[in-house]
Amino acid sequence: MSGPVSCTLADGIATIVLDDGKVNALSIATLHALHEAFDEAEREDAVVVLTGREGYFSAGFDLRVFGEGLEPTVEMLRLGAKLTERMLLFARPIVLASPGHAVAAGAFLLLAADVRIGVDGPFRVGLNEVQIGLTMPLFVIELARRRLHPARLDAAILNAAIYQPHAAVEVGYLDRVVDAEQLDASSQQTARQLLELNSHAYTASKRRLRGAAAERVREAIETELTPDGLAAAAAPS
Repeated sequence: MSGPVSCTLADGIATIVLDDGKVNALSIATLHALHEAFDEAEREDAVVVLTGREGYFSAGFDLRVFGEGLEPTVEMLRLGAKLTERMLLFARPIVLASPGHAVAAGAFLLLAADVRIGVDGPFRVGLNEVQIGLTMPLFVIELARRRLHPARLDAAILNAAIYQPHAAVEVGYLDRVVDAEQLDASSQQTARQLLELNSHAYTASKRRLRGAAAERVREAIETELTPDGLAAAAAPS
């Protein structure tokens, strides 16, 4: 696999690295590559470690695509949303190891992962859609309801609150924070521990725990992330 996404398989763990040399914007091509990496992990029945480049997990969707017209915009949004839906019910655990900033669609993926590890430092974590003039997609609200602290939900969604890593743990975006030089070892150790779980029991239990939320995410994707749905979301009430 070439380009901004690589996937390395070793000892039952698929390490998927997102690195475009910049801010890891989630373009159409990058999202296709991430789906292909998850395809590979799925074929190998592997636990996943999903990570980024130094300083960045992802700054979100590639904003240039929004200027290319409705069709590519819908394609990009659906690819990203379908990735979160896929992650919610992925048969094996997903450890997301964020080396830095995780904003907008980068935070979507945090919300869909199983274990989230961030690094200490002056990094931004959160959902900034309202700040930049975008109506929060319904599928993201469903992800946030499932994961974020209820008392922090309004601030996270409506006020576009952005948090540094330790505060992001309190809100629910991250599970723990480590020093940057410990991120790889910590995420791989966590993946090895998760690899010891009974895979059949894990998959069945995840579906029982998350099945209803995943169905709501799927329904939101199909009803809203269409040309008509996006137009309705953008229209003033």
